[in-house]
Amino acid sequence: MNDKDPVDAIVEQWAAVRPDLDTAAMEVFGRIFRLSRAMGDRMEKAYVPYGISRGEFDVLATLRRAGEPYTLSPRELSATLMLTTGGMTGRLDKLERAGLLRRSPDPHDRRGLQVTLTEKGLALIDEAVGSGLATQTAALSGLDSEQAGQLADLLRKLLTSTER
Repeated sequence: MNDKDPVDAIVEQWAAVRPDLDTAAMEVFGRIFRLSRAMGDRMEKAYVPYGISRGEFDVLATLRRAGEPYTLSPRELSATLMLTTGGMTGRLDKLERAGLLRRSPDPHDRRGLQVTLTEKGLALIDEAVGSGLATQTAALSGLDSEQAGQLADLLRKLLTSTER
């Protein structure tokens, strides 16, 4: 494969000024970072028609994946999404104002709250997830299914080794 990308140019520049450096890791992570940024932008655009951001999508999707009754505590949401409780509160406020979720007292903990998808939120997330997947599928169109599977396997292996 002779397709050059911006990371190749960066690696070549380093090779010219610091030939002693092993830039193999830069070749991998430089592409991961650039891909993450590019796909993040595409995903934001995919959710615009639904009136939500990627972060708000993540909240709604987490509730949807929890299964019926689509309810979690704010703490469970924060832990799943790796957000502070303050960051979560802002998202929940906006989504509640939009009628996509509701907060209510936790019947098992009088100090706690539960967050539940509304019917409107359930309908919206079911549409938005399809739009997001279509965006991701289109981005993978340069790979055949075997290559996409290999990439997923390699990224899984890399992710598990770095999260240990």
